[in-house]
Amino acid sequence: MPAALEHRQIRANGIELHLACQGEGPLVVMCHGYPGLWYSWRHQLPVLAQAGFRAVAMDMRGYGRSSRPLSSDEYSFDRTSADVLAVLDHFSAEQAILLGHDFGANLAWHMSVHHPDRIRAIASLCVPYDMPLAGGSDILPSTLFAAIAENHFFHMHYYQSPGVAEANVVGREREFLQKLFWALSAEGELLNWENYPTQDTHYIDVLAAPASSPPWPWLSAGDMDYYLQEYLSAGPQLTFIGGINSYRVMDRNWLMYRDSAHASVDIPALFVGGAEDPVFKLSSEEDFLTMRERVKDLRGLELLPGAGHFIQQEQPAALNRLLLEFLANL
Repeated sequence: MPAALEHRQIRANGIELHLACQGEGPLVVMCHGYPGLWYSWRHQLPVLAQAGFRAVAMDMRGYGRSSRPLSSDEYSFDRTSADVLAVLDHFSAEQAILLGHDFGANLAWHMSVHHPDRIRAIASLCVPYDMPLAGGSDILPSTLFAAIAENHFFHMHYYQSPGVAEANVVGREREFLQKLFWALSAEGELLNWENYPTQDTHYIDVLAAPASSPPWPWLSAGDMDYYLQEYLSAGPQLTFIGGINSYRVMDRNWLMYRDSAHASVDIPALFVGGAEDPVFKLSSEEDFLTMRERVKDLRGLELLPGAGHFIQQEQPAALNRLLLEFLANL
């Protein structure tokens, strides 16, 4: 049996970072997205530890028990990359394997280009490399989002207005989280927002109510309670600030790293997504062709049946098998 799960707080880059750690061996660092926490990797931590790795799942800045800076500038790639590198330094690791999901996947792609000396390999979940809506377009992200929002509500445009998203979910945090988890899962339907105008529409209002409250097959009532508790722990104005600022900082990232736009990824990489993930309905077959062209050592491109956006939780056994195969062949 692997060692018990251990929680650590480390000080780095002027903030506190919370880590959940299990096992000993080569370092594997896991970066979640929105909505997520270290807890999103709860099914991977013991499996990786049992396989002989030191598995470390971060609460990314803006989430859970890590610090939650208010300014969106504090969430740019240079800051979040420095957080990951601080984790490597904390464990005295020259290199690590990086697993990323959602915004964490985008960070993993970024670090594979800008820190290949420290990142040995990556597994990117649910966000293809250089996806236009994830910052891979040659159009400023907020301009691209606004063009889509001319036709209907679009969440990436909605999050650009400071204060609006924060205020609208105060007192409705459980409702929002349940709706968002459901909409992004294999059973949900995120893209009904096409039926709503942009003006005077809030994200929570375009998300359909789940068929039932948890327990769901992949998320128990206790799991949902934990997510809510951790999100609420910093107070109402900062509850969702990590996710909100990840959208607002996309222009800054785009401008800061134009010199490396569309760069090739040369380290070993694995891509895994959910076959029912609505993110892929926002992408195109061309996005996958681009990834195959620009990721020079892409060792797998898999879409898991029966999974939406939360593949670590919806199909953990299938994902864990792919991750262990990838890690064993490095």
